Amino acid sequence: MNNNRKLKLMLSDFLFLALGILSASFALKSFLVPNHFLDGGVTGISLLLHETMKWPLGIVLLALNLPFILIGYKIIGKVFAYYTLLSVLGVILCLQFIPFPEIVHDKLLVSVFGGFFLGLGIGLCMRGGGAFDGMEVLALFTLDKTGFTITEIILGFNILIFLIAAFYINVEVALYAMLTYFIASQTTKYVIEGIEAYTGVTIISGQSDRIKEALVMKMNKGITLYKGERGFKKDNFEESVECDIIFTVVTRLEVRKMKKIIFSIDPMAFVFTNTIREASGGILKEIVKH
Repeated sequence: MNNNRKLKLMLSDFLFLALGILSASFALKSFLVPNHFLDGGVTGISLLLHETMKWPLGIVLLALNLPFILIGYKIIGKVFAYYTLLSVLGVILCLQFIPFPEIVHDKLLVSVFGGFFLGLGIGLCMRGGGAFDGMEVLALFTLDKTGFTITEIILGFNILIFLIAAFYINVEVALYAMLTYFIASQTTKYVIEGIEAYTGVTIISGQSDRIKEALVMKMNKGITLYKGERGFKKDNFEESVECDIIFTVVTRLEVRKMKKIIFSIDPMAFVFTNTIREASGGILKEIVKH
């Protein structure tokens, strides 16, 4: 990788981190902290300790994230650890020195928009190569030691946080914390996966030659072929024919158009789709602008 490419990537990382730090700090200082709201993850634990023990939020955030930064250094890499430390320190400095205004005090609005801006901040930090919340690192660390998936581990820890919040504060705070966490996690997911949501499409048809031509010539799509067999029906299980199984990637806005083309060629074609989190290279068209 040449120096210009490295510099561009580094600047891009720092831009994502800076925007993430500002968004997360804004969520905490303008929405969650003034209204005594909680979230899930390490941020939720920090807010819970801040509310119940009256400890400084910045110090708690740093203290709780430091072990996960060290774990991340060992199992992910030093760049991730440095960027995560930078993210946490950036949030602490923003909370201390930037006078973010208190926006609203309506509980539902606080939960929705506090969760949105916090999730946006976490997602942007992760796009920049770091993390503001160490819960994902904890899940990776415990993955090999348990029989649970990363999602199940994170969910388990958050349920524990919400139960503690319900017991030590009240049930209403715990319920709003669950809503805040849900919105934050969905926003984070959207930011990480990107606006360019791609869909993988697999097509099995007796008219595969015509479908291949239509996908390439009409939709300008790259295709990949698998050799397979079709048939194997209950009444004539022994009968089968060789066929090309077609795989391609489209944007979610193009799925309907592609299906119309496929079914106009073969109404009996078998088509199934799956979401692709990231896609790069090959022939990928930009999303149609509306």
